[in-house]
Amino acid sequence: MATRGSPELRENRGELEAARDGGLPRLVELEDIRGDLHMHTDWSDGRATLEEMVAAAGALGHKYVAICDHAKRLKDGRLERQAEDIAALNEKTSGLTILSGVEVDIRTDGSVDLTDEALAERDWVMASIHSGFDQPRDRLTGRLVSAMENPHIDCIGHPTGRKINRRDPYDVDFEALLEAARATGTFLEVNSQPDRLDLIDTHARAAGEAGVGIVVNTDAHRVHELANLELGVAQARRAWLTAEQVVNTRPWAKVRALVKR
Repeated sequence: MATRGSPELRENRGELEAARDGGLPRLVELEDIRGDLHMHTDWSDGRATLEEMVAAAGALGHKYVAICDHAKRLKDGRLERQAEDIAALNEKTSGLTILSGVEVDIRTDGSVDLTDEALAERDWVMASIHSGFDQPRDRLTGRLVSAMENPHIDCIGHPTGRKINRRDPYDVDFEALLEAARATGTFLEVNSQPDRLDLIDTHARAAGEAGVGIVVNTDAHRVHELANLELGVAQARRAWLTAEQVVNTRPWAKVRALVKR
């Protein structure tokens, strides 16, 4: 149970009052995480094979992983061929479920770069903004809300787009994002990449308090980046998040029951 000794709860954000009232949360721990729902392979811009990423995730004790290569690099039947490879690897892998996922780009008009038919066949769908960061606040917010309204999109990746010491978060109405996420049942990601850590802790805490599901992922592009999950959990702890508020502390069957489709 979290106590006054928890270093994440030393930010003068209400922890003293919570301690006096007996309301300090039991913070999520790394051991609570059952699976990683955002990673890449050399099918797109990753640097390791599907087999290598799965083996490394299994060695870390994960019970499920979602392979979410970029849709724009999986054209001309490559997405379907990858799904076949994932199915074949699942048959040879015990103790770990490999999900056929994808990461789609949220275009400047709010559409995504994969058809609804293809999205419907995926086990898990991430949607992220990778361009057009300098659009006005209402346009950027509208793009994210449009993506959330797509019934096939499960989670928004690195929702504010920041790159630490390289790029500021893009200008979005975060309250509007929370409202849309709650209304549509879309999850928001805490991205464990050390140059992202996006959502920031204050946004992640607001999401948790609003009842929006948070997914802590690595967005790993290399085998060693799978260990960055620890950094994402630390971010979630700074946000006062409990295991109940973090979606991927659950077995995959329970996560699947929570997705909007």
